[in-house]
Amino acid sequence: MTLETVMVIGLLLAVLLAGVEAVVTAGLQIELQAAAREGARVAATDPDPQRAVARVREVLPATLSDRASVLVERPDRAGALARVEVSVRHRLVNPLLGGLGFDLRAKASMAVEP
Repeated sequence: MTLETVMVIGLLLAVLLAGVEAVVTAGLQIELQAAAREGARVAATDPDPQRAVARVREVLPATLSDRASVLVERPDRAGALARVEVSVRHRLVNPLLGGLGFDLRAKASMAVEP
């Protein structure tokens, strides 16, 4: 094997790992956004914010539910916006990056119903 071949294989492996990381992160963001939307639906129709939090945790996969932070703002006035924010610390799955991580957030809002 030549040096050029080894370098190309290493570069291809790095690109492959980056692609896997991007797909995993995008999937996680989609799950967070779906949970935030579901929480906003509950918050808009139910005056108890804990029910919205519980619904968000039900929608999230078990691996995320325990680590997720859920904030709910629900005004009492009909027509005002109920807001839900879901965040989680995501650690990169690539072992070469030594467990680097970052926060992912999803927000959703919906008008409070009378």
